[in-house]
Amino acid sequence: MPIVHIKVSNFEGEVLQSQKPVVVDFFADWCGPCKAFAPILEEFSEEEKGVKVCKLNVDKAQDIAARYKIESIPTIVFFRNGEEIDRFTGLKSKEALKEMVKKEE
Repeated sequence: MPIVHIKVSNFEGEVLQSQKPVVVDFFADWCGPCKAFAPILEEFSEEEKGVKVCKLNVDKAQDIAARYKIESIPTIVFFRNGEEIDRFTGLKSKEALKEMVKKEE
C-alpha cells in the first residue's frame, strides 16, 4: 500500500476515521534522521498490507503536531480506531515498527 501524505485538511479522514490501523510518521524535510527513516517506512508500507502508512510534515501541520505533543522527529504514532495506541521517537528498524503494530493486535 503506498504511503499517504497527509495534511491538516485530511488528517481526520485518513487517520482518525480510518477502518484500518494507521502508522503516522511525523517528520520534517530538513530532518536528517527523518530522511534516513524514509526507506524503512517505504519497505514497511509495502510489506504490511493491513496497515495504512501516512507521513505528516510537522512544519505544515504545527497544530496537529502540538495536539499529539510531538517534541522530536521523527516520531511514529500508531493509531487504531482513531485512538493513539503507541509511539516511538527516533530512527528505528523496520522490525521495531512491525513489533509495535503486532503487539497491539
